[in-house]
Amino acid sequence: MPEKARSPPKKNSVPFTPVVRLAIPNKGRIAAPIMDLIEKSGLHFPELGERRLITKTLDPHVEILFARPVDIPEYVATGAADLGITGHDMVAEREALVEELLDIQSGRAKLVLAVPEDSPVTSVNQLNGKKVATEFPVITRAYFEKHNVSIDIVLVGGACEATPYLGIADAIVDLSSSGATLKSNRLRIIDEVMETSTFLIGNKESLRAKKEKIDEIYLALESVIRARGQCYLMMNVKRTSLDAVKKVLPGLSGPTVMDVASAENLVAVHAVVNEERVYSLINSLKRAGARDILVMAIQRMIR
Repeated sequence: MPEKARSPPKKNSVPFTPVVRLAIPNKGRIAAPIMDLIEKSGLHFPELGERRLITKTLDPHVEILFARPVDIPEYVATGAADLGITGHDMVAEREALVEELLDIQSGRAKLVLAVPEDSPVTSVNQLNGKKVATEFPVITRAYFEKHNVSIDIVLVGGACEATPYLGIADAIVDLSSSGATLKSNRLRIIDEVMETSTFLIGNKESLRAKKEKIDEIYLALESVIRARGQCYLMMNVKRTSLDAVKKVLPGLSGPTVMDVASAENLVAVHAVVNEERVYSLINSLKRAGARDILVMAIQRMIR
């Protein structure tokens, strides 16, 4: 009888992991903090000196797209990028259909309505029929429509603060962080249009199709944000002084106490505390009986 044909050997199936593209600003006020966030999260850039429009990271399944902050919402909405990091103001201005996933808690600012210091205008209604200069025409138009005020929008690409003194506009709608720039340009705020911060945003389809990898990126970024302003304290304490030390330490969930192999009946106490409190805590801990105190920075913190 003829020998039966042998089936070809089965290949080992390797789970497919899709590539997730993350769009981040190539320049601007929020670019540097975002780059720092990406690095601390572990998504390192192998060769920053040769950065291209699309750059690989040390994770073969994550790549970075560098883009203008104002373009990022559109890239994410259309699927050119799966995730993006940009300002909430940019998302609102582009009216992008994206999901805001995580407040990065940087780049906080307010979009404000301001007029020259010597202007008689004190309320929004007094700008009816006037010219307003802005880089945010969509947000500005919606704001004035809400107040039933008709204006002419003067679209500018920068140096918005100068337009009233150049005779181009009667008022401006612009971003302000501390108010110092407006004050130096002799401008007075008469209303707040909206608050903004930097957000991680996601494409609605990608959040479903690439959920596992996106969740991994989300956790990496969130852990860096959670660690901001926190530090790790380690110290040795005699067991007889432990209660006194515990009363001093605030901690996130209370201190961790571990036995120490020592003839002095010591325990090791570890705690996460706000770095602003460390200066005053050290002396209090010493007085309570702590010694060998170490203060360490925290790069990531996962709950």
